[in-house]
Amino acid sequence: MAPQQHIPVAANVLGTIGTICWCVQLVPQAWSNWRKKDTEGLPSLMIFLWAVCCVPFGVYVVVQNFNVPLQVQPQVFGALALVNWVQVMIYSNGWSAWKASLIAVLLAAVFAGAEAALILTLRGPYSRGVSWPILLIGIISAVLLAAGLIPPYWEIWKRNGRVVGINFLFLTIDFSGAFFSLMALVAQQTFDPLGGSLYIACLTLELGIFVCQAIFLFRTRKLRKQAKLDGKKFDDLPEARAYQDTRTRKEPGANEPCDGDVEMQETVVPSE
Repeated sequence: MAPQQHIPVAANVLGTIGTICWCVQLVPQAWSNWRKKDTEGLPSLMIFLWAVCCVPFGVYVVVQNFNVPLQVQPQVFGALALVNWVQVMIYSNGWSAWKASLIAVLLAAVFAGAEAALILTLRGPYSRGVSWPILLIGIISAVLLAAGLIPPYWEIWKRNGRVVGINFLFLTIDFSGAFFSLMALVAQQTFDPLGGSLYIACLTLELGIFVCQAIFLFRTRKLRKQAKLDGKKFDDLPEARAYQDTRTRKEPGANEPCDGDVEMQETVVPSE
């Protein structure tokens, strides 16, 4: 597809809204990580893949001459992803702050250099009609973005459907950013299917996370009601802990709960 020659006002407006969302979407997550000093449930692989994704993503939107807000978007997104990655490495992996920060700065420099080199290398051939290299770059970007949203599903599976560690304000803003960015592509003179697939993949996988949490809340509604009546937190109930451990702790011969019903595990002390 040829570079965009003229950007409609609607595309710029929608792209600006999407960029604003994706410029701040990881801020609530970073704030939550810092406030709790805990990133359990937030996969480092997810954040790192998102940071790496911004290199081919940035190359693709610049060479394709997307509207300016969409060109800025990958740069800010990548920077915020590295900030969150540093937090995960400190809080969950035990790295020192200086070590994690230094590596993040070095990664940012490498990513920026790689993006600039690829833009300068591919812009000329693309303007002469050689489109397969930039198409490949776009595919890599879409795959990395989608792959980054796979690790959270592993964390959700381990907790029997519960979403832990992911801030839902972040997820909502991120979802909105992908939606408005997709609409910006729709509003352009020609729709870019590869760029659109990137946003559609993000929307689909994030919607799945919302659905998982909604199902978990529905299935544990009685336990949460019981915890409220007892004046306890949900995680303080032995039944709640057992429910979330059913997929990670399976003793040989142990009975598993059926249909989401949770039973307290009783300790049997053998008679002397």
